[in-house]
Amino acid sequence: MKHLLTFALLAAGCAAADFNPVEATIPQIQAAVRRHQLTYEQLVRMYLRRIQEYDRAGPKLNSIRHLNPKAIAIAKERDRHRAGRHGPLYGIPVLLKDNIDTADEPTTAGSVALANSTPPRDAFITRELRAAGATIIGKANLTEFANYLANDMPAGYSSLGGYVLNPYNPMRASNGDGRPALSPGGSSAGPGAAVAANLVTVAIGTETSGSILSPSNQNFIVGIKPTVGLISRTGIIPIAASQDTAGPMARTVTDAAILLGALTARDPQDPATDRGEVPSDYTEFLLRDGLKDARIGVPRWVGLKDDQKKVMDHAIAVLRAQGAEVIDVEIQSAKELIAFRSGVLRYEFKRDLNRYLSTLRPDFPIRTLADVIAFNKKANALKYGQALAEASEATDLETGKSAYLADRAKDLRLSRDEGMDLTMRRHHLDALLTPSFLGAPMPAKAGYPSVIVPAGSLADGAPFGVTFTGLAWSEPTLIRLAYAFEQATHYRRPPPSAP
Repeated sequence: MKHLLTFALLAAGCAAADFNPVEATIPQIQAAVRRHQLTYEQLVRMYLRRIQEYDRAGPKLNSIRHLNPKAIAIAKERDRHRAGRHGPLYGIPVLLKDNIDTADEPTTAGSVALANSTPPRDAFITRELRAAGATIIGKANLTEFANYLANDMPAGYSSLGGYVLNPYNPMRASNGDGRPALSPGGSSAGPGAAVAANLVTVAIGTETSGSILSPSNQNFIVGIKPTVGLISRTGIIPIAASQDTAGPMARTVTDAAILLGALTARDPQDPATDRGEVPSDYTEFLLRDGLKDARIGVPRWVGLKDDQKKVMDHAIAVLRAQGAEVIDVEIQSAKELIAFRSGVLRYEFKRDLNRYLSTLRPDFPIRTLADVIAFNKKANALKYGQALAEASEATDLETGKSAYLADRAKDLRLSRDEGMDLTMRRHHLDALLTPSFLGAPMPAKAGYPSVIVPAGSLADGAPFGVTFTGLAWSEPTLIRLAYAFEQATHYRRPPPSAP
């Protein structure tokens, strides 16, 4: 490891050789900067070199869609002013999923129709990150339109960006169509793979249902899917306002908590953020004994494979050893929720995407979902079709509104009233624990938060995590539980393809 450490530092132009920035956390990076062992410019150059070695060459992970040509200049500027008082994100490189607006880089959602779209202004959260002193290093590949385009779209694939590979198995499937042998998870596959492979310190993903939790599970990292309304959605290419949220993706709970705290400002343009006071610093909830006396409900899952069940059983044993009370629970509405074919996303995708596209530069020709569909047909660029988009476009937003509202009400009844709210209050629970990202649909429809953390490996070596889920605005509790579990286990390990 020492020769790898020395190589990494020399490649980045570092003067000191007793600090390894590759797997370093945000606090460790900032401490090294204060000790003059590292500069922000050296950190960015190290990541750019790793991107070249592992993302563009080597295993060719293809997690990065676009690099910010100003990243080094921004890092130099951060170094010039680092003597002042700054927050923990100052100088830290952050990668954005390529559906989050940046006024100085394209924002494409992986679509050929939006390949040349540079938005007129930053997303609200992009502005918040810049104000915190973060360095936006680039944009990450994703599943096209966050996986609301085609019925059988592979996770991590887009017509514009191709396939994202999983750094824990950067091979393609033997069927020859280019799909990864091990899914990188979707739709925030690029941020997940990049963070896992140490191509950036932290990243921002987005989720409508499972799109932060899934790639976090598949890439052995931590993901926070916040309560809908904790983080602004202004300037983010949408699927559905009722469920959409951005959220942190990181290698540790500490880094994810730091990043979350920088994103919680109220946005006058996003009414969902008009809520009560929420923390702007989540690091106070990083407690090693955070599981002590916690009450955690575990819905029993049917269909888990033996190795998945083994990881879950061990995770439950860890919770109990750390002082938590673990209770078997049944969520009575779960089967009905899974069986219900809600039309909410179909309705809101057309409504919300049309609204977003109308904000693009006046000379940009794509203004509606119908324009996207027509462009795709003319360009003949789609490998998996666009059935979901076409079904959404066929929805009449006026005559279909009553059916949509009925579906939304049923979603909320099954996910909240007869689902999580009923179960958690009946058993006086602090959180629910579910395997991997399999429990994502219920909190997604409810708009409730989840935190996923690595929990072990399956028989074939694939990463496997557990998810802590709670009621609205329970991020402090979930972070406390996830951090205590992480500190008791330390299952995170770097991928062999990008040491």
